[in-house]
Amino acid sequence: MVAAGFGIQLLGGGLLAQSFGAYVAILGEDLGWSKAALGGAFSFLQLIGGVMSPIQGAVIDRFGPRAMMRLGMVAFGAGFIALSQIDSLLGYYGAFFLLGVGLRLSGFFPLSVAVVNWFERRRARALSTIGLGFAVGGLLVPVVAFSLETFGWRETAFTSGVLMIVLGLPLVQVIRHRPEDYGEVVDGLPADDHEAARDQPTVSTAHLPDFTAREAMRTAAFWLISLGHGAALLVVSAVTVHVISHLKDNLGYSVSDAALIVTLMTSMQVVGILIGGAIGDRFDKRLISGSCMLMHMAGMLLVTFATALPMVVAFAVLHGLAWGIRGPLMQAMRADYFGRSSFGVIMGLSALIVMIGQIAGPLVTGAMADSTGDYELGFTLMALMAGAGSLFFLFAKRPRLPDRASSQAR
Repeated sequence: MVAAGFGIQLLGGGLLAQSFGAYVAILGEDLGWSKAALGGAFSFLQLIGGVMSPIQGAVIDRFGPRAMMRLGMVAFGAGFIALSQIDSLLGYYGAFFLLGVGLRLSGFFPLSVAVVNWFERRRARALSTIGLGFAVGGLLVPVVAFSLETFGWRETAFTSGVLMIVLGLPLVQVIRHRPEDYGEVVDGLPADDHEAARDQPTVSTAHLPDFTAREAMRTAAFWLISLGHGAALLVVSAVTVHVISHLKDNLGYSVSDAALIVTLMTSMQVVGILIGGAIGDRFDKRLISGSCMLMHMAGMLLVTFATALPMVVAFAVLHGLAWGIRGPLMQAMRADYFGRSSFGVIMGLSALIVMIGQIAGPLVTGAMADSTGDYELGFTLMALMAGAGSLFFLFAKRPRLPDRASSQAR
């Protein structure tokens, strides 16, 4: 199931999420639309996902992720095919509506819920492995950029749509909901071994009662993790949408050369995910995440004021490592704090807050670039927000059990 999740994330990350900046650069030249208008589609994706999240989380908790993911793969493919046919801004956003629905229904959200239900002792490692698929997908960015420049954006989008359906649907068939539904147990341990593991608080927290969604929302940790996650994705979304345009328009790189910088960043993301998987289950996730936010800040300042290639390379290394280490720990931290019974709903409600950062990053950065003529002001603001985000994680300590759960634990 983790391997299938890796493949699904590779497709979504490589063909859309990490390649979006290349589409923005090419479509801006071909159609003459503004950076804010083009980048706004990425924010539109996040808005769709955020609005769907609470209902999606409740549905997954009750019925499981697989049927929803099948529908998502079809919508994902249809969105790419529709994108290949557009000739107006309205059609562009219509295609991204389908892509947004597809991305949300088949992406990291339902995969995270499934993995949280099956893993506990190596939860961070399992989530990191799925996240690794997204990072490895970023290595496809030069391929997508080459296709965009050589064959055209219409042909590239159409082919991507076909690949999503043909390759994605078989992978979805592997995903399962809860181990109990199949006569299995969390972590795949025999019943006796699993009970023994539950009694070891340094290894497992399964013996603690789970929070309900309402109880989780009453804790400071729920809001602090959500705000920190939102600040992180504010930066990540701005980079995803606009860094290729910044490297091309302000620093003089070609689209293909800029894509190579993104490839380096993605390679570092892969390294970061491997590091995060190794340390995430051993050390305090909030301190790791706070440190990563400082790395995001330093990377953004370097690329904003870059005067030579080494500064751009340093940005790619720092941003990639921070993204890779921190990313999967967001869901692992929520699951550690609140349990798995209502994880889908808790994650969905948190997504309503997180989406503010995902939406604002591309829109604010693009609007500032359109008004000032470069990305200096917008990227500097993103860097400062990343620095502030480190404080949210620093103070996001494990919440105390609610009165109901405390009495059950006793």
